[in-house]
Amino acid sequence: MTSQTDHAQLSALATPTGDKGRSARFFRKSRTPLPPGDARRQGDISQLAFLTIGGRDPAIAFLNSDNAELGGRPLAIATASPEGYERVAAAIRLMARIPGFE
Repeated sequence: MTSQTDHAQLSALATPTGDKGRSARFFRKSRTPLPPGDARRQGDISQLAFLTIGGRDPAIAFLNSDNAELGGRPLAIATASPEGYERVAAAIRLMARIPGFE
């Protein structure tokens, strides 16, 4: 009888559960990665915002909110082109010079 239980335990271990074979695409949208230049600008503007604005939460709020002066989301504008990056970087630096900011 012990050989049957041992065999049952071994076969249970050898049977795949299915969890490892599933793709995460069911839960996440599949999209192409950013081109290297866009990814670099996105990282640079995020770092500039984090260091200049004064922390993670205020920087994320600024980068992801719609900004009428810039014409959209600052993160999207800065990522799209070098000119957009410069516009957003100038806005971040200007915010840091405002008295009482932070």
